[in-house]
Amino acid sequence: MTGGPVAVVGGGLAGIAAALALAEAGCRVTLYEARPRLGGAACSYRRNGMTVDNGQHVFLRCCTAYQGLLARIGGTGLVDLQRRFDVRVLTAVGRSGRLRRTTLPGPLHLLPALAGYSLLRPAERVRAVHGSIALSLLDPADPVLDTVTFGSWLADHGQRGPARHALWELFAMAALNTGIEDAALGLAVKVFKTALLGRADAADIGVPAVPLGELHHAAAQAAITRAGGTVRLSAKVSAIEAGPTLIVDGARVEASAVVVATRHEQAARLVPEEAAPGRDRWAALDASPIVNVHAIYDRPVTGLPFAAVVGSPVQWIFDKTRVAGLSRGQYLAVSVSGADTWIDLPTTDIRATFVPALQAVFPAARQARLTDFFVTRERRATFRQGPGSGVLRPRPATRWPGLYLAGAWTDTGWPDTMEGAVRSGLHAARLVRQYMRRQEAGL
Repeated sequence: MTGGPVAVVGGGLAGIAAALALAEAGCRVTLYEARPRLGGAACSYRRNGMTVDNGQHVFLRCCTAYQGLLARIGGTGLVDLQRRFDVRVLTAVGRSGRLRRTTLPGPLHLLPALAGYSLLRPAERVRAVHGSIALSLLDPADPVLDTVTFGSWLADHGQRGPARHALWELFAMAALNTGIEDAALGLAVKVFKTALLGRADAADIGVPAVPLGELHHAAAQAAITRAGGTVRLSAKVSAIEAGPTLIVDGARVEASAVVVATRHEQAARLVPEEAAPGRDRWAALDASPIVNVHAIYDRPVTGLPFAAVVGSPVQWIFDKTRVAGLSRGQYLAVSVSGADTWIDLPTTDIRATFVPALQAVFPAARQARLTDFFVTRERRATFRQGPGSGVLRPRPATRWPGLYLAGAWTDTGWPDTMEGAVRSGLHAARLVRQYMRRQEAGL
């Protein structure tokens, strides 16, 4: 068969998964990434002697494709995974709750947690159980669910008052990067049925135990190279032509097949119209931002590895002290999803809000000295996962034989998450192998 190696364009998790799967299958593959590192939005940099992640990324035990990728790059021992789902939920007024699964089989495993969830009144807990049962009966693949918001469904099923924010939005915001009033019902159903209302251990939370750069760049690059693939960093692909042929740093490069694993805006610019008619519709997926607030204290202010917060601009807090390599004090990272309110504000304004908010959640912070405060922003962290987004997500195959799409924004059946990204890369790799077998057979 003529042509060069299979080309994977984009070194985020979708591109990493596709390139590694192809290399392991014996394909010649070259991964092109415009930046000087792999990992996409899950990356690290150095600041004041620390290694700082641009944002906090977590996975759940139900994220089997992502965990499979970790195993293949030698990263299983570089993450911490809960033995049992357990989340402390804090407030700005001193109240707290806890959601911890039992050893009962799913979906009974969380009923005791809901029954004792102190941030809801008894009647609200009962309604929450009824809402969970009703939600579990929905099919996330039903196209009708893509036309309505999660918030409207919750209201229609008696989920009002504190339950909306102290329970439903607590998890929907983190998973979908948008509030319940704007989230598509189908994606919300996928999140809750898969993670919280299915297998008992599905929602156990995993967090990286090393900087993201070590996990998604160094380990991934080494694994692809070991498998026989090639990684080209700082290599910009500006066009894809029939053949398929790439324009890389101004030079024409032939390929046997191509996987475009970039963000949807970039993919729409790279993929020719004749290969994907209607590609302009991908722009309607838009984007939703995430802001991460980083606060360094001269002493510990909490003993929790992470916690959720309600009734506050703070949403989820993670202790990054050990991962960042901080030898004294404590480093807290606050992940703020659906961050349209914050994305364009100057750091001084964000600091004026979040420093007292952290003090309200952790009273010990009032006696601690803040030694550093900074903000990282992902303006286009995910696509905007609202009603109508489902019909805009393309399938991985294009009209051009040998040209495929990958990325969490494609039609994976999952929200825009690390798991969705990896699944898309694996699916695209399978399609490439099938295509190449047909080519070799002369079909």
